[in-house]
Amino acid sequence: MRFVGICQYDGSNYSGFQSQKNASSIQDRLELAISSIGGLEERINYAGRTDAGVHATGQIFDFSSKDRRETSQWLKGLNSQLPNDISVSSIQKVPNEFHSRFNAINRSYTYVIYTGKTQPIFLRDYIYWEKHEIDLEIMRAEATHLIGTHNFNSFRGSKCTAKNPVRTLESINIEQKENFIVVSLCANAYLYNMVRIIVCTLLDISKGSGKNMKTILNAQDRKIAGKTAQAQGLFFTGADYKEINLGLKDNATDPLRFLFS
Repeated sequence: MRFVGICQYDGSNYSGFQSQKNASSIQDRLELAISSIGGLEERINYAGRTDAGVHATGQIFDFSSKDRRETSQWLKGLNSQLPNDISVSSIQKVPNEFHSRFNAINRSYTYVIYTGKTQPIFLRDYIYWEKHEIDLEIMRAEATHLIGTHNFNSFRGSKCTAKNPVRTLESINIEQKENFIVVSLCANAYLYNMVRIIVCTLLDISKGSGKNMKTILNAQDRKIAGKTAQAQGLFFTGADYKEINLGLKDNATDPLRFLFS
């Protein structure tokens, strides 16, 4: 029997989502919890591979188990076995052929920037503190050049192993919420560090770097884009599927909702 779950996690103390040798990962923690209460037939699948220090408010994972307990029992059992920086918010049954990664039609990320005059000490693991004044309207205007299907080589991290750099960015929204700027992206897939490089490039342009996003995108040259923004401001917020409705609507996975709830 196959199940799909939604989980949130604070990635501060992990090497990333994917299991790694001699390192602590979210995947390892979830698999250990599943195995301890109901048995795990194979390694779990997941929608997005987040890096060290990156968080999630809507990570999707699926697993197969011969244990036929009710989904409510799975939910209660998993959360009783997980550390306090990982939580599963829902579990439901899915067809055996469902795959969190391969069946996803898009994935969403949000990057949180803080623009206050002093560093927010108790939020430092969940935001990027921008010390300089930025022009929000310039950020929004430049971001529109990224929407659509493009070669995103200029925003490709050096460790990226993808053979094809073409991705489709469905939307990019930039909102101001008091001292926070929230950059939300939805795409069919991403290159390694793509979101973090896009965010830093937008910030550079808004602060008067003299560059423009259209030229950077068309150049297909990583050297002319911005640096890679810090990991801690990034959140994986969900994925969509044709086969199932996970209920990730409205602001259910907004990082600010989690930080201030």
